[in-house]
Amino acid sequence: MTLPIYLYGHPVLRKSCKEVTPDYQELKQLIEDMFTTLEKSGGVGLAAPQVGLSLRLFIVDLDPYKEEIPEYAGIKKVVINPEFVARSEDTVVMEEGCLSIPGIYEKVERSEKVKIKYVDENFEEHIEECDNWLARVMQHEYDHIDTHVFIDRISPIRRRMIKGKLTSIQKRKVNTKYKSV
Repeated sequence: MTLPIYLYGHPVLRKSCKEVTPDYQELKQLIEDMFTTLEKSGGVGLAAPQVGLSLRLFIVDLDPYKEEIPEYAGIKKVVINPEFVARSEDTVVMEEGCLSIPGIYEKVERSEKVKIKYVDENFEEHIEECDNWLARVMQHEYDHIDTHVFIDRISPIRRRMIKGKLTSIQKRKVNTKYKSV
């Protein structure tokens, strides 16, 4: 099932997220629905708050880009209860967008490499080192479960420059190619 994506201004995007436990009801269905939603929206990552749930869970799917970047073949992850073990001091500035903030793209500085610890949908633990675009996506989605959105990381001047667009999104005066709330 395709879930609605919650847009900028909705309180769920700023609400603290709870850890997911193995007894969470319908977890497999939620994950399946999130991947369906991600595919239909054309994104590369989706966090539980973006579908209205205050849970420490996000998904990543870079596989659709395998033709352009072969190293992304098969990168499809479920990330539950993550924590960063390390972040490199070296940073990279790159343009980002977000399904919850449609039509806005801004340059964001993030760590070039990260080491992240999490459990997957079977609650098996993983510790991974990520770099390049995967590191960026992991940090972007982690921000969502930590009550942040990418525009929190841009300069106050840039935020003022996009204030009108943000207000339109908050008032739901924006068109998306996906179901949104």
